[in-house]
Amino acid sequence: MTTALVDMLSSRDWILADGATGTNLFNMGLSSGDAPEMWNIDHPDRITKLYQDAVDAGSDLFLTNSFGGNASRLKLHDAQSRVFELNKAAAELGRAVADKAGRPVVVAGSVGPTGDIMAPMGTLTHESAVEMFHEQAEGLKAGGADVLWVETISAFEEYKAAAEAFRLADMPWCGTMSFDTAGRTMMGVTSKDMVNHVGKLGYQPLAFGANCGTGASDLLRTILGMEEADPGQPLISKGNAGIPKYHDGHIHYDGTPELMADYAELARNCGARIIGGCCGTTPEHLAAMREALETRPKGDRPTLEQITAALGDFSSESDGTDGNAPTRTARRGRRRG
Repeated sequence: MTTALVDMLSSRDWILADGATGTNLFNMGLSSGDAPEMWNIDHPDRITKLYQDAVDAGSDLFLTNSFGGNASRLKLHDAQSRVFELNKAAAELGRAVADKAGRPVVVAGSVGPTGDIMAPMGTLTHESAVEMFHEQAEGLKAGGADVLWVETISAFEEYKAAAEAFRLADMPWCGTMSFDTAGRTMMGVTSKDMVNHVGKLGYQPLAFGANCGTGASDLLRTILGMEEADPGQPLISKGNAGIPKYHDGHIHYDGTPELMADYAELARNCGARIIGGCCGTTPEHLAAMREALETRPKGDRPTLEQITAALGDFSSESDGTDGNAPTRTARRGRRRG
């Protein structure tokens, strides 16, 4: 079992993760509806560039191009038999970039949701989810990933299945959920719910937190809720670069590098140890975030007013923990941007 992330967490106050996968691959020519994981074999030079750009911008950790690399999602592209191959390739490309970085860089094997709804609301059983996640985990392990990283999860039952699969693969792991409905995931989990559930897992993550969701303000409010529920836990904050807006036939995120620099500073002050970006976050954003973390001193825990003054208003008054958040109909998990 690799100790790369353990060593980094024990010696560093903060770790800069990477940014968006989808946003940057779309900028390289990926078409909507295509499976990015196919590029691990068909266009390895572009995936290498994705990783290298993050490292060059200052990332200490990057996620592999394997978010949708489980059998359920790959079946949409008639590639369900290629799970091991595609995940192994994603990690191998990342391993090569990290090993020549000249400094410690962690390769995190990205594992996204299956896209199916867990029983009893849906048809996905715990055993099937564990099997799918385990298959993916073994491919990432074989390719040289340092740690597995489940992300953008909405149902804690699926999160728990991933943890069991990672135990079977004998790999350390991290995990984030996506809080986007007034402080709750699509399946109703709040920040405090997540902390409570994670504490009961038999196979513990090295770090946990939130990614994606709505704007950076909302995500930091969630991080504050987690830190308050269990102070001192290594938390992960991977917020979107602003708010998505439709312009000239494309989705653009309005967060500037300057805004993401402020976000990175605030994320650290909220208690996050691993700080990165999600949808819309480019290498330019990452470079600004790195500079902010290196040059700005750690400050006090920010108030909600300070967060909104720097990053914009919350999308809702409720943070999901007061019982006032609306419910939302379950749907298939979305792809990380």
